[in-house]
Amino acid sequence: MSWTIGEADIPALARGAAVFGTGGGGDPYIGALLATQALRKHGDVTVVTLDEVPDDALVLTVAMMGAPTVMVEKLPSLDEVVTPVHALQESLGRPVTHIACAEVGGVNSTIPIAAAAALGLPLLDADGMGRAFPELQMVLPTLYGITASPLAFSDEKGNTGVLRTVDNAWTERIARVACVEMGSSIMISGFPMSGAQAREALVAGSLRTCVAVGEGIADARDSHVDPVARAVELLSGRELFAGKVVDVERATTTGFARGTATIDGGGDDILTLLFQNEHLMAKRGDDVLVTTPDLIIVLEHDSGEPITTEGLRYGQRVRVIAAPSDERWHSAEALAMVGPEYFGYDVASHRFDGALEETR
Repeated sequence: MSWTIGEADIPALARGAAVFGTGGGGDPYIGALLATQALRKHGDVTVVTLDEVPDDALVLTVAMMGAPTVMVEKLPSLDEVVTPVHALQESLGRPVTHIACAEVGGVNSTIPIAAAAALGLPLLDADGMGRAFPELQMVLPTLYGITASPLAFSDEKGNTGVLRTVDNAWTERIARVACVEMGSSIMISGFPMSGAQAREALVAGSLRTCVAVGEGIADARDSHVDPVARAVELLSGRELFAGKVVDVERATTTGFARGTATIDGGGDDILTLLFQNEHLMAKRGDDVLVTTPDLIIVLEHDSGEPITTEGLRYGQRVRVIAAPSDERWHSAEALAMVGPEYFGYDVASHRFDGALEETR
């Protein structure tokens, strides 16, 4: 059943999206500001379930592409957000009927809200991943043969382009070069699909789930209940580790924020997180605990607020939790696209194990 997103819903949605963003997807605070601005100016956004989308609909995803570390300092405008949609609509020669999130994660769950509000279009309660991943082709629609192309992009200077490529990997390669040249942070719109394709390829109910997780963390905190434990419960996850951030190595290279974070649990107990925009691997000493495609999430120790990879700082007290990804990410074809070996880690995929022992 359809529902509406208003200004009052944004804090919970942004918080929940940052949890599912596994450290990436962009700064949720910036995304919340942009969505709030759009809702105040244009009114609430109607959110429709996948079951309500007509078969012949034209659905487009809207997102930020680039390094989250850059977007913190290079804030997008509403004009920049909607420009790729207008460009793609002109290229396709037919009106867009629905907006969708490419991923749930930080800013990339709230930018589509801003786009839907400014364009007066409904938003799908769904996304392409059920989490966040760093590269454009890393969405479930790729597994269903849905092409990212044509893909439109724009920057804050007014530069706009439309790419037509042979496959989604080439869309990523060419768009990433353009993104770096345009300042390592751009707005994109792509993956044109019908309503029938969206029902098959997207993760249903993503936005409602983000709101539920975001509200759950806040409600637990207000009720003086452990908010991290509440997040673990809502995600069907497990707490992996707790400690203090003692080192962060981070660099923006080739349009990504890449690095490692070291968390000291006391004594010789060390957890290392490896990330490329999103957390991709959690290692306790030499033991690999969890890897992509399952979710590795860093939360502030007491408040349960999600911390992005660009927000990690020395001295923070944090707790790290893991949760299962959409089952489709564990197929052989999906692991070839998002498994640890794709990112250059010489380990097999370590699937989330709900029996992992909790560490405080």
